[in-house]
Amino acid sequence: MVPQDNISTYADNKKAVYATDRSGNYNVIASSGWEIEEEATLQAVREMERLAREAYVLAARGEYSPLFFHMYNRRMDIQVLAEATGLFKWRIKRHFKPVVFDRLSEKILARYSDALGISRQKLCSLPQQNRNL
Repeated sequence: MVPQDNISTYADNKKAVYATDRSGNYNVIASSGWEIEEEATLQAVREMERLAREAYVLAARGEYSPLFFHMYNRRMDIQVLAEATGLFKWRIKRHFKPVVFDRLSEKILARYSDALGISRQKLCSLPQQNRNL
C-alpha cells in the first residue's frame, strides 16, 4: 500500500514511487506523500534556515564572505555547491574567507552566480535585512 497523506510539502502534487502488487511485481504508483516524509523534509528545511541565519550573522560581521550565507540561503551545503560549480570543496571553503572572496575572478563569480541562481551583484552582498530568512 502506498501512502496517500496529502502532505503540504508536495504542494498538491504527486510523486511516483515503486510498490509491489499482490503478485510481487513492481509498479509505479502516484503518491500524495507520507506524514513521516513530510516531517523529515520540514526538519531539513528548518535546519537549512537556521544555518542561513547563522551564516548571515557571521557574514555581516565580516568573518565570512557573502557566499557562505547565499549557499545556505539557497539550501545548499558545500558538497552540493561543489557539485553545482565543479569546484573542489577546499576551494569553496577558501572562498568563504572575505579577503579571498574579494579577489575572485569574474569567471569564478559567474560559476557561483549560475549555481546559486542569483546575480553577481546579489552574490557579492548581503540582503539589507533578514527578510530572506
